[in-house]
Amino acid sequence: MPQDDDAPPDHPLATEPLRRALGSRYLQYALSTIMHRALPDARDGLKPVHRRILYAMRELKLAPGGGFRKSAKITGDVMGNYHPHGDAAIYDAMARLAQDFNMRYPLVDGQGNFGNIDGDNPAAARYTEARMTSAAEALLDGLAENAVDFRPNYDGTLEEPVVLPAAFPNLLANGASGIAVGMATNIPPHNLDELIEGCLALIARPDLPDEELVTLIPGPDFPTGGVLVEPREAILAAYATGRGAFRLRARWEVEELGRGAWQIVVTEIPFQVPKSRLIEKLAELIQTRKLPLLADLRDESADDVRIVLEPRSRTVDADVMMGMLFRNSDLETRFSLNMNVLIDGLTPRVCSLREVLRAFLDHRREVLLRRARHRLDKIDHRLEVLEGFIFAFLNLDRVIDIIRYDDAPRAALMREEWGRECTRATSEADYVSPPEGAGELTELQAESILNMRLRALRRLEELALRRERDDLLVERAEIEDLLASEKLQWKRISAELREIQARFGKATDAGRRRTGFAKAGSVEEVPLEAMIEREPVTVVCSKMGWIRAMKGHVALDQPFKFKDGDEGRFAFHAETTDKIMLFGSNGRFYTLAAANLPGGRGMGEPVRLMVDLPNEAEIVALFTHTPDTRLVVASSAGDGFVVPADETIAQTRSGKQVLNPRSGARAALCRMVAGDHVAVVGENRKLLVFPLADLPEMARGKGVRLQSYKDGGLSDLTTLTLSEGLRWLDPAGRTRHEPDLTEWLGKRASAGRMAPRGFPRDNRFT
Repeated sequence: MPQDDDAPPDHPLATEPLRRALGSRYLQYALSTIMHRALPDARDGLKPVHRRILYAMRELKLAPGGGFRKSAKITGDVMGNYHPHGDAAIYDAMARLAQDFNMRYPLVDGQGNFGNIDGDNPAAARYTEARMTSAAEALLDGLAENAVDFRPNYDGTLEEPVVLPAAFPNLLANGASGIAVGMATNIPPHNLDELIEGCLALIARPDLPDEELVTLIPGPDFPTGGVLVEPREAILAAYATGRGAFRLRARWEVEELGRGAWQIVVTEIPFQVPKSRLIEKLAELIQTRKLPLLADLRDESADDVRIVLEPRSRTVDADVMMGMLFRNSDLETRFSLNMNVLIDGLTPRVCSLREVLRAFLDHRREVLLRRARHRLDKIDHRLEVLEGFIFAFLNLDRVIDIIRYDDAPRAALMREEWGRECTRATSEADYVSPPEGAGELTELQAESILNMRLRALRRLEELALRRERDDLLVERAEIEDLLASEKLQWKRISAELREIQARFGKATDAGRRRTGFAKAGSVEEVPLEAMIEREPVTVVCSKMGWIRAMKGHVALDQPFKFKDGDEGRFAFHAETTDKIMLFGSNGRFYTLAAANLPGGRGMGEPVRLMVDLPNEAEIVALFTHTPDTRLVVASSAGDGFVVPADETIAQTRSGKQVLNPRSGARAALCRMVAGDHVAVVGENRKLLVFPLADLPEMARGKGVRLQSYKDGGLSDLTTLTLSEGLRWLDPAGRTRHEPDLTEWLGKRASAGRMAPRGFPRDNRFT
């Protein structure tokens, strides 16, 4: 029935400030992300999704020696019973547990396409099958013995473990990574044999110094191998604080080809570097000529990694070439360490190596005590049953009578007043009294007697029961001693760790260390000139900005071919080792490598594809960089200054801003300094000569006024030696000379005088 709008609501509305409502709800979301999705538990090293996957596989009885089941079935059970999230996310998590290039000790045994080191994705869940590995079974060992707490699943119909018993320190063995709200974790995998040695050392000496612990656990052990080149001091500091980084390089070797020829073969690449992306990056370095020492590469990988790198010549130094590759590609990476984990499943904290191992050992002690108490309860239960069985043997006739004639035999057995005279004991030692006091049997004993098979009523069975009782009594005493002695508990934990070490340690193929150690070595920065073969070229650039480098020094006065509608602008001689400087009308300098310019067979390529020169900006100057020289830059408004040529080199495509033209003006001129005076001419044909010392030397700025104008702006500029006078070319191509410039000498920023007779009508010095 519809409710009247004016009627009061069935439930009163609760109101609160928006800030408080948003804050509390976001805090709940953040805590949920931290505890239930992103951060692993320090005890078993697993996130909830991984823990639920392994538990669901256990419930499906997917033991290591059993059969495989479809991954879709496993994913469906996990999603329906324990993890109500997307099946794609669950399958991705399960697939990662099966990837031997991501997991140091895989927890899932996959059958089918589970991805590869090239970065390819796994096949769909309907095409792959999986089961647990022995390592996963070791993590689950003890679940049936009350080793850990259980909690209801998301809908309360089933139960799931809060944490796994974890027979080995999985957090460090397989590593973990995740991003939560406001915090993240990144833990590299380690060698299990070394971790167990560290645990045993901590058990023997809880105050073990960090230096000795790092001696036992020298660093990560990545599943893809590689070589750690991080100094020991940095590794020690990272493990002591829980934060740091590890430099990891590819493993390589020189393969001799005979007659002095050789090539480099990369056999192991850094952890989490997709091989296909690495190959693409190396190919890009060759194509862009950023590594002239490298001529070619081939990927000859099959089941193992084999990347062949060919040097440009046999005289290349292999260490120098690899040093450049390490600096410019993912053949060297840095793995960040951020050991942020959940302590006791509740508190996120950045822990040291010692604290993480301590959390695991404390968890193993708790698991040991719970399993011991569980076993003690089982022994007490069995002893009670055995005592009832043995008592039945000793009073067999009376028991048979009760069972035969009594309508309620269980109650009669419990009600019967048993005395010593009714037993068949042949000696005092054979007599067994009911455990609950003289003359009474417990309900459990009575029920067990009634359920006993007739074939068990043999003297041989009675002896077996007595032996079992004696063995259980001995075991019970040992368990009580274990529960009462912390020393015995750690001794038992040490024995269990050594059993794991025997199964997964360095004596096995999976347990041997894969990542080596080496010193990084100091590879000096090799200048570009040392890596490029020095050859003469002729740089040609058109008015529209198409640039090319022709082999050899050709005559600059010969005609060059350009696209229709285009014409020549710059042409000069250079060498492949030179840097080509481009000065734009936006006041920025751009640097091009002559060796990287396109060849001269075609029309070249637009220079704007090589540098980020805006479309509205024009090319003002293009020339070869000469070290230890100076340049004069000026704007169309007549402002300028002197800048060292070395200060104009740009390291990126975006260039380097040097001249800042005033509003409405543009960068107009760039000339090399050669002399002691500056000559400037305006669009009004007035010439001014002033000392070069009047111009400031700057690395960047607007500059100072060179010449004042009533109308127009700056037309051209040059530097000269005053004693040699001024030279220029007249319209007929003849050199004109004005030896005495006294008439045009003046102060900087003055107007000047009309140019001498015969000066070019375009107001240009050249």
